[in-house]
Amino acid sequence: MGLASFTELKKDQPISKDPQVNEMVQRVGKRIAAAAGNDLPDAQWEFVVFENPQPNAFCLPGGKVGIYTGILPITKTEAGLATVMGHEVAHAAARHGGERMTAAAALGVGQAAVGYATQNKPTETQQLWTSLYSTGASVGAALPHSRLQESEADEIGLIYMARAGYDPEEAVAFWTRFAEFNQKYGGSDTAWFLRTHPLDETRIRQIHEWVPKARLEYRPQP
Repeated sequence: MGLASFTELKKDQPISKDPQVNEMVQRVGKRIAAAAGNDLPDAQWEFVVFENPQPNAFCLPGGKVGIYTGILPITKTEAGLATVMGHEVAHAAARHGGERMTAAAALGVGQAAVGYATQNKPTETQQLWTSLYSTGASVGAALPHSRLQESEADEIGLIYMARAGYDPEEAVAFWTRFAEFNQKYGGSDTAWFLRTHPLDETRIRQIHEWVPKARLEYRPQP
């Protein structure tokens, strides 16, 4: 599914032709991939820069990594880019995509059970229970699980960038810039329990705590 999705993305979205940006992404990507090699032994690595103003990036199962040009003004440096790519590759290595599909299937079964249990109730009652289930499942299960996956990817990604020869302390600098971006352009007013990602201050604090562990695997490269 990951390979097929990436093929479609390359057809639908414009790809950057900037030689400097592409060269940097290939260089950083190969180093991160080497650092994560044992965790994704069958990956068919590919690194593509998409012309998209959104500050985003992703790694699909199978080692297909996409970088949006909108994230580059925030990464600023090669180490900043390594922070982002390490985080995204960590999602794939930790099989977070599969976990989300499994969780979504389980929630779907639960919703079907609610529908069965209320099938003989008035329409208003059915709608009420369906709404209550959807809200409870989202706030009580799906969103906390998503935040946990993001934190796990932060920690694993920090190890990957350190193994790849990038100072893990640079991850703190990147996420600080990202927090400043969020404060300037919105997205910071949502209550913490309705977020898919940890609060910026929580993320930065956690990364500070993980840096000493990551430094044990840090080997500077030219």
